[in-house]
Amino acid sequence: MKHQRVRDLMSDAVVRVQHGTPFKEIAHLLLEYDITAVPVVDGENRPVGVVSEADLLQKMWGGEPDGSREHAEWSRASAGKADATDAAGLMTSPAVCARESWSVVDAARVMARHRIKRLLVVDDDGRLAGVVSRSDLLRVFLRTDRAIRTEIIEEALVKALGLAPSSVQVDVTHGHVVLSGRLPDHVSAPLLEEHCRGVDGVVAVEFRPAGETGAEDSAIVGS
Repeated sequence: MKHQRVRDLMSDAVVRVQHGTPFKEIAHLLLEYDITAVPVVDGENRPVGVVSEADLLQKMWGGEPDGSREHAEWSRASAGKADATDAAGLMTSPAVCARESWSVVDAARVMARHRIKRLLVVDDDGRLAGVVSRSDLLRVFLRTDRAIRTEIIEEALVKALGLAPSSVQVDVTHGHVVLSGRLPDHVSAPLLEEHCRGVDGVVAVEFRPAGETGAEDSAIVGS
């Protein structure tokens, strides 16, 4: 399936700073634009790190260890940030970035792996092009049921599996897909379900063989 791309969901209005941006200017930017972090870019607009609210707040408590094992593992870096006066000393580096051409699935996986809420987006030359957040990715689940149903029929049934559009009944309600009908020998129910799950906006997929009770009473197609 052709998932939406990061370029389709990202925001290209990105507040950014450079290595020498002073501490107080960064704090001002976070408050003025109501954001929690800013990317740090080099002279060619390539991301080299990120400064977050948490990085700035270490100035308040000095980054001193509290005696816990977990804290001891990063207390040295914390102490350095507590003494920092500009973006170069405050930033967490390297920055975790996504490519504009990545699918929403690729971006979601990287966010989950790194346990972060947003990704900087770079173009083919590695220059900062935008930022994509978890909430941006969740927008794929706002697709209408009608759009999901159309893509399942055109992309999954016809193009991917070579089935006739009317060979399987497709009902979609709030992203829940119910498929019913009789499949040819070369197409298994798990294969059909797998293709349908690959459509953006699908929450769940269920296949009901022809004749199964309740198939005709499945979810009504949304608009």
